[in-house]
Amino acid sequence: MPPRWPRKPDRNDPAFRKLDDRMNFAVHVAIFAACNSGLWFFHNFQKADWPWAVWVTGGWATILFAHALYIFAIANYSQPSVVTKETASKSSSG
Repeated sequence: MPPRWPRKPDRNDPAFRKLDDRMNFAVHVAIFAACNSGLWFFHNFQKADWPWAVWVTGGWATILFAHALYIFAIANYSQPSVVTKETASKSSSG
């Protein structure tokens, strides 16, 4: 059952942004697991000599790790500051 959001979804809402990013990460993990398990199943089943399989898995795992690092350590989910025309012109003029 998909998660329910109590209000209208909005990317400006920090809680929604955090949940959305984590759900996207979960989809990324699921696709990684499905594709790589299939890749290595057929690699072993056919006794194939695929030197690129290691590079695909390693590269994708590195990207997955970077995605996790961003989501869980770097991303800032605080309320975004709203920039209006007045504040933008004041900050650029002086």
